Amino acid sequence: MPAQITDRRNALDWLLQVAYTTARLFLKNGLQNHAAATAFYFMLSATPLLLLLSYAVQGLARLAETSVPATMLLAALYDQLHLETLTEAGFIPRHAQLAAGGVGLLTLALSSRGLVHSMHKAHGVIFPVEGRHRAVLSWTLPWVIIPIVFLLLGLAAAMQAILGFFAQHELLGAGRAVLFQAVNLALALAIAWALVFAAYWRLPLRPPPVRQTALVALLSALTLFALFALFGEFFKVEQYRAVYGALGGVVFVLIGAYFACVIFYAWAQCLFAVSKVDVAALEKLFLGGAGTGAGKLEGYVFGRAGRLLNKYGRTLEPNEVVITEGDASQTAYFLYSGRVGLYKRIDNEEKKLGTLEEGELFGEMAYLLGERRTATVTAEVETVVLALPPELLEELMRYSAPLSRRIIATLCQRLMRMNLATQG
Repeated sequence: MPAQITDRRNALDWLLQVAYTTARLFLKNGLQNHAAATAFYFMLSATPLLLLLSYAVQGLARLAETSVPATMLLAALYDQLHLETLTEAGFIPRHAQLAAGGVGLLTLALSSRGLVHSMHKAHGVIFPVEGRHRAVLSWTLPWVIIPIVFLLLGLAAAMQAILGFFAQHELLGAGRAVLFQAVNLALALAIAWALVFAAYWRLPLRPPPVRQTALVALLSALTLFALFALFGEFFKVEQYRAVYGALGGVVFVLIGAYFACVIFYAWAQCLFAVSKVDVAALEKLFLGGAGTGAGKLEGYVFGRAGRLLNKYGRTLEPNEVVITEGDASQTAYFLYSGRVGLYKRIDNEEKKLGTLEEGELFGEMAYLLGERRTATVTAEVETVVLALPPELLEELMRYSAPLSRRIIATLCQRLMRMNLATQG
């Protein structure tokens, strides 16, 4: 039972630390501003597509005069996508001209690049790594990707409209209405998940792990569905037009696009936080709140070290050797509790260089200098250490400037002590 309680507490600590790190990085990176820019370019990209939708509806209406399937499809689109409401609100023109369509396509091409560029910039802030996207791909891909994405969304919406229309009017049998509604919802969720997953996995220069990306993309898609359901329930287009006048529909869509982008970037930041939560917790543990701007909330979130000890901890008995001089290993250690002694062989005699107390980091020289171990480290009492593999130490130094400065200062002091001991 105590083990189960400990596991639950560690899981709760992990969730709190991920949520706190996500919120802190979201505000620090100013992602709300990136969301506003993305929503603006989304509106510019979506508006020309409404002209194309108008062409499609007009063509389908002419075809419906002689075709029963076209008539059913047109009725489904009007019924499920509320095309009449969108037309009355001014989103879809009743009679689109070819010249306007040409201007719309030009606007689509230019705004598509702006949309992808704003998403690239946001992902560059969320997933900070060195490197650049290729200039040719950066200029050409948006003109291809965005129209394809909107085309897929349009096809998905049409399929949803048909399925919803059949289910609502029981055209294929009363007993199958629930099945068609379930298929309709699953199809929409699958398309939304696939698009979000592709953005989370391919836009960063260094793709995150696939399984984590798939899970976070699913949570993001579900949150977006919840947002759209709330907007559809409480913010009707007619109500907005009554309050804001002719521009009410535009205001409604722009607000919805902004909040959708906020959710999209918040979950992307969460995906990054999941991979950095151990690094953030270790930083707080190593620095003890110094130089990190720790407050009461941060102290509560990162106050317990049980999760880190369970994952990285190692208990040493008295006189147990943790590092041997001349060894090729590069694992670094944080002295959580206890005491260790440092020894170095000088003139065929092992000489004690000093003692390290709890709160000290040791063993990092081998990795930073790319050399073998320069001293032997032995536990003097029962000691608990956190073992840090080289890649984790590298992440720590990249993530925390205060920790990097402390490691460099400690390294300089240790080299000075070793030189003095060697000369003596």
